[in-house]
Amino acid sequence: MTADIASLPPRRNALLRAIATMLHSPVGATGTCIVTVVVLLALFGPQVSPHDPIKGNLRARFEAPGYSDASGIYRLGSDQLGRDIFSRIIAGSRVSVLVGVVSVLISGTIGVLYGLVSGFVGGRLDSLMMRIVDGLLAVPFIILVVAISGVVGAGLGTLILILGLTGWVTYARVIRGEVLKVREQEYVIAAYALGQRRLVVMLRHILPNVISSAIVLAAVQVGVTVLAESSLSFLGLGVKPPTVTWGLMLSDGRQYINSAWWMTTFPGIAITVTVLGVVFLGDWLRDFLDPNVRGRG
Repeated sequence: MTADIASLPPRRNALLRAIATMLHSPVGATGTCIVTVVVLLALFGPQVSPHDPIKGNLRARFEAPGYSDASGIYRLGSDQLGRDIFSRIIAGSRVSVLVGVVSVLISGTIGVLYGLVSGFVGGRLDSLMMRIVDGLLAVPFIILVVAISGVVGAGLGTLILILGLTGWVTYARVIRGEVLKVREQEYVIAAYALGQRRLVVMLRHILPNVISSAIVLAAVQVGVTVLAESSLSFLGLGVKPPTVTWGLMLSDGRQYINSAWWMTTFPGIAITVTVLGVVFLGDWLRDFLDPNVRGRG
């Protein structure tokens, strides 16, 4: 099997190797399954939702899981307006995926470029750029986001920009450290000896060799962003109704937790499972992309 994979074209070889490694990793397989289900629900939510997640049914208020009437089955119960919890969880997955992916793309792009330039140039510019990073890292992430949200205002687009523009410092620190190691490698020195320009060396020889660290970090940061979005929506500083988010569902159900426990329990489970799935996937990606770990396996 190994010989057959090795004889395939590089891209197909890498894909088959990833699949084979994942099948032998319970953590990677579990994380991939969870993330795949969440993404599919986000993409095809309107087609699979049994009820309208926004439209209420006052005759079905505070119904327990399994309740059914002429409009259908409320598998996970209903809320104070008679809205189906299951349908709202599906709708909330769209916001979580959108916020998580787009904000991580923004912060990852900024952070990777920042860390790449800082580590490659070095000297006083590197020291100045890292002092800026240190100052931002000194402020807890969630406090910084809450402060900016309170000043700028709430909204889906605003929330994505805030999370994207405040989460880049972690990437910058990690990528800068990787660049400092890679730029001393023999193939980089050889590229200089061959007369290649600094920009070409940075983009062609250094960036591809540090991008795997950014990919692993991005996978973990998606989970952090999902938690941040849920926290801000719960506090009223994130997405506003009628848009459905898991954080808003928790906020709506907290005052009914003793009489309608399902209103908070199931959105909380959705957040927990999603974040765990992303973390599991990130953990597997770290092992898969690390040549030292692959060598020991």
